Amino acid sequence: MTFATELAAARAAQAAGVRLPIRERLRPVRTLRDLLVRRADDLIAAAHADIGRPAVEVVGTELLPSAAALKFIEQEAVRVLAPRRVPGRLRPTWLMGSRDVVHRRPWGVVGVIGTWNYPIFLNVGPIAQALVAGNAVLWKPSENAPRTADVTHDLFRSAGFAADLLQKLPATREAGPQLAEANVDYVVFTGSDGVGRKLAARLGERLIPSTLELSGCDAMFVLADANVEMAARAAWFGLTLNRGQTCIAVRRVYVERSLYAAFTARLREFVAKASPVSLVTPGQATQAQRLIADAESRGALRLVPSPLAGEGGESSSRVKGEVVREGEAHPSPAGGAPAPSPARGEGTNQNGVAPTFLLNVPPEAAICREACFAPVAGVIPFDAIDDALARAAKSPFGLSASVFTADAAAAQQLAARIPSGSVVINDVLAPTAHPATPFGGLGASGWGVTQGPEGLLAMTAPQVVTVRKGSFRPHLDEAVSPDPATADILRGLLRATHARGLGERLRGAWQLVRGVRRKQK
Repeated sequence: MTFATELAAARAAQAAGVRLPIRERLRPVRTLRDLLVRRADDLIAAAHADIGRPAVEVVGTELLPSAAALKFIEQEAVRVLAPRRVPGRLRPTWLMGSRDVVHRRPWGVVGVIGTWNYPIFLNVGPIAQALVAGNAVLWKPSENAPRTADVTHDLFRSAGFAADLLQKLPATREAGPQLAEANVDYVVFTGSDGVGRKLAARLGERLIPSTLELSGCDAMFVLADANVEMAARAAWFGLTLNRGQTCIAVRRVYVERSLYAAFTARLREFVAKASPVSLVTPGQATQAQRLIADAESRGALRLVPSPLAGEGGESSSRVKGEVVREGEAHPSPAGGAPAPSPARGEGTNQNGVAPTFLLNVPPEAAICREACFAPVAGVIPFDAIDDALARAAKSPFGLSASVFTADAAAAQQLAARIPSGSVVINDVLAPTAHPATPFGGLGASGWGVTQGPEGLLAMTAPQVVTVRKGSFRPHLDEAVSPDPATADILRGLLRATHARGLGERLRGAWQLVRGVRRKQK
């Protein structure tokens, strides 16, 4: 099954809907934003039932950023998607008489394969962008968040989006590959890099473009002049938000050596108060345990509540709890404390993981290279920032990064040397959900962006419409009746418009005039 019936209905709906002005397409968006407010309790209950997220996290990292994303679309879509007239001053001389306009045309039918870790925010934004840009959408929600998908889809329908324009496919594991085989025009996928690579290969064979929001292994850099308290709190927040099930969670913390002892001492206080958390899938717990064991086998030491040995009080004493597989994930917008409450299957702890910092992790350790979907991170001291950057670059992922320092100007210069889709200075995670900025990764973290003007434009393809006035078409004449004078005209035009020096340009202009005269005889 490749959803042929759904696709046919979507194409018919899209053909009708695209004729509507953008302002008309925006009408349901304002209603949808209002429904996010009025039906917040339904969404909170669904997200808790699906993946165990507490209300404070659903509101802070799902509803607030979703509403902000919709408001941005309401405010900016008309401007961003408007036809763009190319200024005449940019027109080459040999195209005199031409008038060019760049239009943004929808792809047609967009397939959206959604994720579960932020099942509202990471689905609402891309779907709304695609619909407002004039596409129809076939949406395959995650099998881990079916209740949230049902409520979200009902909100879109209640807001006034046509039934065939947005169709929710079965929230099953099988429906994703089936959608990838369907004859859609564009695909938006949020998920793991492993699945993303397979999807990219299949789409590439059929030349179907895509946006791939994949895994991360994000680095934090704490410089010598940083606010240690703020940096430590940010590291803890970046580790534990959504129980570590976030693609831009903090995974590697590079701390300048002069701050290392104070930084790890503060982290120890947080670890002392933490309880194991339950993860959504057993594979995540298995992978996390492997990453911890690998790092310890290479000499890393686990941070524990009381200082037992070594610099910064590290100890190799084991903390009970298993770990997690790498998975999907994305921006973790504003606020929200880590959730100690278990997800589905409350009362069991087979997927339990204690928030874990590994100290003095060697660069060859898997935690420094692999994506992870659990509250596990390495803390690594450094003496020179060049060394820290070189070690960080060994990971193939480039989703986001953060820098903590009192010198914002120096941090901005440092950001230019960090290969990631975003760099946050003196904060983590939350700013990446800014609705007016693009979000996307580099390297193994995928390609393309969502959010911001760039996200809207990604839901369209550019089409240039050129109107040429008059009847002067020397290139057409040359094709019918070749004339040696044409070479003088073209060579003269090249010299007159692009040669260096006034004298050479004047000689080119004279060559052009001679050629035109010869052609007129």
